[in-house]
Amino acid sequence: MVLFLLDLYVYQGIVQLMRNLSGGWQQSIRIIYWTITALIFAVILLYNFGDPDLWKGSARSITFSFIFMVYFSKVFGALFLVADDLIRLGKWVAGLFSKDNSESLGGESISRSDFLLKSAMVAGAVPFLTMSYGIISGAHDYRIRRKNIYLPDLPASMDGIKLAQLSDIHSGSFFNKTAVQGGVEMLMKEKPDIAVFTGDLVNSQTDEVKDYIKIFSQVNAPLGVYSVTGNHDYGDYRDWSSAAAKKQNFDDLKEAHRLMGYDLLMNEHRYIEVDGDRIALLGNENWGTGRFPKYGDLSAANQNAEADVKILLSHDPSHWDAQVRPEFKDIDLMLAGHTHGFQFGVEIGGFKWSPAQYAYKQWAGLYQEDDQYLYVNRGFGYIGYPGRIGIPPEITILTLKRGKPA
Repeated sequence: MVLFLLDLYVYQGIVQLMRNLSGGWQQSIRIIYWTITALIFAVILLYNFGDPDLWKGSARSITFSFIFMVYFSKVFGALFLVADDLIRLGKWVAGLFSKDNSESLGGESISRSDFLLKSAMVAGAVPFLTMSYGIISGAHDYRIRRKNIYLPDLPASMDGIKLAQLSDIHSGSFFNKTAVQGGVEMLMKEKPDIAVFTGDLVNSQTDEVKDYIKIFSQVNAPLGVYSVTGNHDYGDYRDWSSAAAKKQNFDDLKEAHRLMGYDLLMNEHRYIEVDGDRIALLGNENWGTGRFPKYGDLSAANQNAEADVKILLSHDPSHWDAQVRPEFKDIDLMLAGHTHGFQFGVEIGGFKWSPAQYAYKQWAGLYQEDDQYLYVNRGFGYIGYPGRIGIPPEITILTLKRGKPA
């Protein structure tokens, strides 16, 4: 009902703008407006009362993003219409107390402002066009971000080793397999020595990744490809027919990692060895300070891990301040994802802003406290809104350097 009232209110503004158009144009605009509205309401009804299998993966994401975009834009436009109506109301009230208009209390209504009507249409069009651009151009506009990480205790044989990081693939949201393939090819052109994936392979269930296993299995590195789970990988965001079905889904997820050639670390560690030297790579299941379930056990992952340098894979960056820094000073570098940079923000030069920063202290890029580092990947995929505005998808290339920065 609220959405329909919003539709009616915005339509009244459109009617006012159309008053100087020919009858044919008015009729066409009227048909387009109400056809789109009717289709949206039909989709909402089908979603609530129809077959849930119709709404899987990218189809659901794109459909409901379109609906969100339409009504988000209408709300923006309606704000200007409300401002116009408040001004008209103010003029009408002022007219009641005006001596010149005392005899015309029931006279002509005060017309809408053409300026505010046009402003309302522009205000509605801008977010719709911006979000459309974010889907068409931003969703797969992969960017390689490079950083040098200086570790004083890094073995000399590993000085200059190159580590590639992917995070937040969210395969259930993809709608352009060719573009995803291109992103993987970009990574492989970097010829990393180690590759890691820091969680959220899927959105809700493992079968979302079946069409992309072949693509992501192309990620390889001479010293191995390692991965951990994120909060979306456990099947917690959908209803299951039984506990056994949910367990099977997670077993299938682990099998998907195996098929892709990723060594999935479940609260455990591996050693990366070069010329007899080694560093420890720790993998923690999802663990963070927010509302998401905690599956991780960093004590187990770190147990008996003996190396001068330790790198932790842990999906949620809030883990760093909550547990890693205060309790595990021997972890030199943590790699995370999770935030997506909110898929919306501004990064120009040294200036960086996103709504993500109001939820996460560390939300994108490199952070350092004392001798410990955290890198937060902005994500390879997307969820919810199938696009990105100002925060493009990321492939991270970290070069590990022995010593301290100059």
